[in-house]
Amino acid sequence: MQVLAYLETYPALLISSAFILGLLIGSFLNVVIHRLPIMMEREYQRDFYAYFDKTPPAAEEQLLGQNYNLVLPHSHCPSCNQEIKPWQNIPIISYLLLRGKCGNCGTAISKRYPLVELATGILTAIVVWQLGFTWQALAGVVFTWALVALTGIDFDKQLLPDSITLPLLWAGLLINLWGVFAPLQDAVIGAIAGYLVLWSIFHVFKLVTGKEGMGAGDFKILAAIGAWFGWQVLPLVILLSAAVGALAGILWTLISGRDKNLPIAFGPYLAGAAWIAMLWGEQIMGWYFRVSGMSS
Repeated sequence: MQVLAYLETYPALLISSAFILGLLIGSFLNVVIHRLPIMMEREYQRDFYAYFDKTPPAAEEQLLGQNYNLVLPHSHCPSCNQEIKPWQNIPIISYLLLRGKCGNCGTAISKRYPLVELATGILTAIVVWQLGFTWQALAGVVFTWALVALTGIDFDKQLLPDSITLPLLWAGLLINLWGVFAPLQDAVIGAIAGYLVLWSIFHVFKLVTGKEGMGAGDFKILAAIGAWFGWQVLPLVILLSAAVGALAGILWTLISGRDKNLPIAFGPYLAGAAWIAMLWGEQIMGWYFRVSGMSS
């Protein structure tokens, strides 16, 4: 309790501690981003063979029989298979000391690992800086970590796993039993509206074009956002994510020459808009109403 009181008394120490905690969580989120899609794929494969009562090929059967989760096997270099030592797993510092290379074989380590760690640390510190030593801050950093994981996975695989989005939705309703971010009634309406809005857009778009414009994971993440912050925040989140997503898609197509008909992950833009709305949503909406003349 004395430690908590000390942190509350010295905001700079509190924010620094949040940054360090964020770095450590970011290291774990790198594991989640990489392994969770693989775990899901292997589970689907096991279910397929079990349902049709088939035996997988020998190599695949051996792979599916391995104990593979967020803990095991221990982190190792994908090139030389050397297990990573504890001191080589210190967020950011290890990457700098190793000069971005495996300590055993010298293979380059992806820059994404330290970037995810750094981003998680910075975002965590900002949440604590903005929300202070409160229950909102505690809930907000957990929400932020979930968004980082979803963003990384969606960029990689265009997938928003139910194992993250659905617990996130229920967590939003749970914390708002005490009105942490929104009254419970607004949270329930937000969850329903968040899902139905994108679900409706999806089906209208499919009816008109014959194409699927987004995945069901987008419905669930917007439902989770509504459950956390109430239905009032949904228009802001939708407008921000759509505007940034459209601009990013156009720039990416122009710069990389990417086929404009290829799908783009929308989850990261929803996640970014939700994070902004969590911290500055009221200020942004207040500014808009003043500028538009809708508020005196």
